[in-house]
Amino acid sequence: MPFTATELSQLESLLAASDGGPQVVAEFRSRFPGRSLTRCEVSDMGTEEPFRRFAAVDLHLVDGRDHCWHLTGDPELATGVVLAQRRRHA
Repeated sequence: MPFTATELSQLESLLAASDGGPQVVAEFRSRFPGRSLTRCEVSDMGTEEPFRRFAAVDLHLVDGRDHCWHLTGDPELATGVVLAQRRRHA
């Protein structure tokens, strides 16, 4: 089932306030049970354009309605997300 507009808004608020640390995964799982979440580094996404960019992470949307999931730019098809984290500078 795709995310609702309200859920996407809640997710964007969560990511805007996040430093990209492990707590964002716990919060995501709490707020969006059963939704697919994959974490990686920004460099792992190659030339894929994110749906939204935040200070610590890029948000990519996943369409997992068929037997193979793929990235989508259409929020009405998004069933999961990829959070691509930027490296923190020491």
